[in-house]
Amino acid sequence: MKFVLKWLVNGVVVTTLLMYYSNASFWGAATTATILTIIAYVLGDQIILRSTNNLIATISDGILAYVVLWIAASTMNWTINPGEILVIALITAVAEFFIHRYVFQTRLSYQRA
Repeated sequence: MKFVLKWLVNGVVVTTLLMYYSNASFWGAATTATILTIIAYVLGDQIILRSTNNLIATISDGILAYVVLWIAASTMNWTINPGEILVIALITAVAEFFIHRYVFQTRLSYQRA
């Protein structure tokens, strides 16, 4: 369920903003958002968030988003500049911060029960 939430939030944010800032197609943007979500879930949520805290996991997710979006833009020849990629990465990081808070709250409530 947490992965689906992350996929939906990242999908809406990344897909919409990629299509707004660049010449990315819906499918190209959605595929990029899905790849970013899978990597961020494994790396950010399952490894970094479990061993550190929300702030470090959020910063990691923002950096990861920037790198993945930059690689995708370069590979697919999208018309997007580094500043626009940074905006998308920062908005994604803010969304991730709230997703992580939800994950922590859910985890804590299960541990108390």
